[in-house]
Amino acid sequence: MSALSGKTVLVTGGAGFIGSHLIDRLVSENPKKVIVIDNLSLGREENLESAKISLGDKLACYWFDACDLEKVQKVIEDENVEVVYDLAVIPLPASLKDPYNNVLSNVSLSLVLCELLRLKKFDTLIHFSSSEAYGTAQYVPIDEGHPFVTSTPYAASKAGGDQLCLSYAKTFDLDIRILRPFNNYGPRQNSREFAGIIPIVMNNYHRKEPVTIFGDGEQTRDLIFVEDTAEAAVRMYENESTRGLVTNIGSGIETSINKLVATMLEQLGESDWEVNHTDPRPSDVRRHCAGVKRAQELINFEPQTSLDIGLKQTIDWYLSSGENG
Repeated sequence: MSALSGKTVLVTGGAGFIGSHLIDRLVSENPKKVIVIDNLSLGREENLESAKISLGDKLACYWFDACDLEKVQKVIEDENVEVVYDLAVIPLPASLKDPYNNVLSNVSLSLVLCELLRLKKFDTLIHFSSSEAYGTAQYVPIDEGHPFVTSTPYAASKAGGDQLCLSYAKTFDLDIRILRPFNNYGPRQNSREFAGIIPIVMNNYHRKEPVTIFGDGEQTRDLIFVEDTAEAAVRMYENESTRGLVTNIGSGIETSINKLVATMLEQLGESDWEVNHTDPRPSDVRRHCAGVKRAQELINFEPQTSLDIGLKQTIDWYLSSGENG
């Protein structure tokens, strides 16, 4: 029997990109109920269409900001929540436009759940961090002991949220586990404001516009398919050994932005598509590659989706959905 079977699980940010895939993955765990809190700033109700069909009245959605402690507490109490997955976030590009509110919101999102866990309103918190907390790799692969060399207010806010979680876990002996994902991609990734490189390429393809890459394009990312991250999140709960620890989730493979864009255009049958380069963004991480030894040892994690296959599934989704910004 699944460890999550019969549990009531809350996912903050559950209508978002990664959150909705996690909810799809939770369906097969036979939970008692799945609760979503999302303010729909980036998330979309349509991301939950499949889950609504599968879960029926076992899915409950609340559309408000998860920074509101009193509202979150009421949902947790009313629904008898036992496990919380913390995915609500204000994304990195927003911190370049409005750093004050980005940092305030992201730290508050973590603090609200830590405090409610301290008050024994639920049992286990699985907090989603970000590889941005590491900044540019000082060495590769980046293991969990790598220093924080944050280069954006967003990265600092995620590092701060992580430290809050770890401090609460240690001070109050709480069951908190931190999943630190690297660069997720896949169907449903936001293609509107604050979009990442993959949806940007698809947007430009739809509009028949050149693709623009910041800098020389040799900056690297560790790309992990979103369904693999969702699987890791379930395993994080199943394995008590993850309690009180940070666990990287990535592919362990570096991919340059140039290679990523070239692979996408090749799969689209547009290898000759115009690609331009512009000035680098001063906040860009130069190099990322996940050290995943802990994930392999503690939760037996190995990504199941190669970049080629994952990109094909992602591109097919954008083409079939007509999704573009």
